[in-house]
Amino acid sequence: MEYPWTILFFFISLALSIVAALISAIILEAYRRRFNHGHIEAPAIFEDPNSLKRVPCPSIFDPAEKYMSLIVPAFNEEYRLRGALEETINYLRQRAAKDKSFSYEVIIIDDGSVDGTKGVAFNFVRKYSVENVRVILLGRNHGKGEAIRKGMLHSRGELLLMLDADGATKITDLEKLENQIQAVAVVKKEGSRDPSIRISDIPITAFGSRAHLEEKALATRKWYRNFLMKGFHLVVLLTAGPGIRDTQCGFKMFTRSAARKLFTNIRLKRWCFDVELVYLCKYFGISMVEVSVNWSEIPGSKLSPRSILNMLWELALMSVGYRTGTWRIST
Repeated sequence: MEYPWTILFFFISLALSIVAALISAIILEAYRRRFNHGHIEAPAIFEDPNSLKRVPCPSIFDPAEKYMSLIVPAFNEEYRLRGALEETINYLRQRAAKDKSFSYEVIIIDDGSVDGTKGVAFNFVRKYSVENVRVILLGRNHGKGEAIRKGMLHSRGELLLMLDADGATKITDLEKLENQIQAVAVVKKEGSRDPSIRISDIPITAFGSRAHLEEKALATRKWYRNFLMKGFHLVVLLTAGPGIRDTQCGFKMFTRSAARKLFTNIRLKRWCFDVELVYLCKYFGISMVEVSVNWSEIPGSKLSPRSILNMLWELALMSVGYRTGTWRIST
């Protein structure tokens, strides 16, 4: 009769041991990453493929030289990047032709691709010049969050837009985010009564959102994908709190001052850096707006069940890191 109790005790002990080991691993990894917001070892230079001259990278702490910077992280995007860049640059050139005050740059961050992504990116630099299109090579894969951070920290824009290399979000929708930021900036400027203040000086973030498409997505996805999505949203809510319904849309715009605060502090380098951005916006009191955008699913997504597990792991690290004070925020 004692065997069932012995077996039950064994499994309870095993479960407690696993939980204790997991908690210990999270605490140790959070402590290990306490200085993880420093630069990775990648040269701060752009290379001009036409002249072969090296152009020093600007810093996010320098005054803005362009009106808008577009940051495009790319990992093995040889086949999707070309079409997305053509659409993006055509829009930017047309807008610049109509509005002489509109200036831009596109920064492509090759996150250790092993296909022809680098070649595709440099072809655009040759075609449109290093003044308008620039490439940063990270050497090896670090993660989407790290790639975007690197681009943000070496951009020149008053407004900085991150967008995915697959072109899933319609590029003209950047005007929706831009208009919302400008509307918030007008209110802030009126409150400050300082006529010299620029939009780049006011910390504001606009989150592109697919939340309005959720009902349709629920109806077409498999039940287990909906279960995972709802579970992830719950974990995000517990970690970063309410405020933004869709944290994971890869279409976000920042004023220069907001980017300076956020991207010198983020520690998560892969999928969940978006959630950390929400947390940091709340910490700094940065105004956040969520804007519905046109989005379509492009074949070739790199999101997998393993990615979901990595996201949950990063959320756990973030929660422990910030709540224990192990991850200190630079102001």
